[in-house]
Amino acid sequence: MAKAEQSDGTVGKALNVLDQVAGFGHPVRFRELLASSDYPKATLYRLLQTLVQQRMLTFDAERQTYSPGVRLVRLAHHAWQQSSLAPVARPYLDALSRSIGETVHLAQLDHSQVLYVDKRNANVPVEMFSQAGKVGPVYCTGVGKAMLAWSRIDDQTRIIEQQSFHRFTDNTLTSRRALRAELDIICSRGFAFDNEEHEPGIICVALPILSEGGRVLGGLSVTSTTARHSLDSLAALVPQLKTTVGQISEDAENWLFPEQSKTHA
Repeated sequence: MAKAEQSDGTVGKALNVLDQVAGFGHPVRFRELLASSDYPKATLYRLLQTLVQQRMLTFDAERQTYSPGVRLVRLAHHAWQQSSLAPVARPYLDALSRSIGETVHLAQLDHSQVLYVDKRNANVPVEMFSQAGKVGPVYCTGVGKAMLAWSRIDDQTRIIEQQSFHRFTDNTLTSRRALRAELDIICSRGFAFDNEEHEPGIICVALPILSEGGRVLGGLSVTSTTARHSLDSLAALVPQLKTTVGQISEDAENWLFPEQSKTHA
């Protein structure tokens, strides 16, 4: 069920409903929303009407369905341009993708989750969970573990405490202790793996994208299948990943993040 955020008042409730509608991935009827909502029927209906009036949602009267509205699309486009690494990283992702021919992911931390902000498909595409705009778990994705390993200690502790540790595969890390041990290995090795931890048959190698001061800006990964690669063969791609990460980081130094107070001449 969608969790009600009482402390955030009406705005928080409306955003929860907006997230709920978007999370279905297709136009959704009121009864479907009500079945997975913590809000009473009258409250949910009122919030939906407000979101429709504000053009954050669209209501199809013929099909009786709600879907994200054009205003939300416009805001999302501005957010992508101003708050995402994707515009900065685009040419470097393109070059890396052409060079290696495997799936490339660009991600950022979204509170305690991984947000995939851009993706390049392999020459022979592979069906997998990750898509630009989707969120995934930190503890069992290579890019998530890479970003977490180089996060500040207080941020790392907070994020680890918020993990659910659901077992997706036999290889999934399922405890804080196991994750912390893995993070120590990642820091020592210099890069992270996803060893079929989120999806069977899917493996990846990942590096963090760091600012000049060491702040985690995002993460970059190369993903393939156990039929095409081993962890060792993916590790052989780390030098190319390091080059790409360095290029993205250098350009990002001249690009102002919303949280970044540093000014540039």
